Amino acid sequence: MTAALRHYDPPSLSERLRHAHTMTRPLMLEIIDHACRHFPSLGQSERTARVTRLIEAEAWADAALALMELELPLWQVRRIAYDEGEWHCALSRERELPDWLDPAVEARHADLALALLSAFIEVEALALQVSRPSVPTIRPARDPLYEPVGCENFG
Repeated sequence: MTAALRHYDPPSLSERLRHAHTMTRPLMLEIIDHACRHFPSLGQSERTARVTRLIEAEAWADAALALMELELPLWQVRRIAYDEGEWHCALSRERELPDWLDPAVEARHADLALALLSAFIEVEALALQVSRPSVPTIRPARDPLYEPVGCENFG
């Protein structure tokens, strides 16, 4: 089992985000620690430094957007809307398609950064589900009486 699958528990992290009132530094660091696979990558040092600077400045929405750009390069923000006291965020792979054709991942929260990160966590959970095979791979047990035989006739 990979480290990402071992440490990442999407339902509990989603619950934590849903019940949080505001974004905090420890919560953001927990999200990075448990859900981000590309963040500590050496090839992305400029992007990771930018995310780190935004976290230090407590620019939570900008940090969430930068983190999504780093971790989910194929996904884009399709919609951010504020309605009746909640932020609604939708992430999509095909932003140019009509809403009814695009399977967007949506999340909502009273805090903008938490709404963005909730959608981010949902996409990460979806990616983990897609990457797992539907049927587990098991190597068949070798028959002790089986011995390969060459039966070519080269003569």
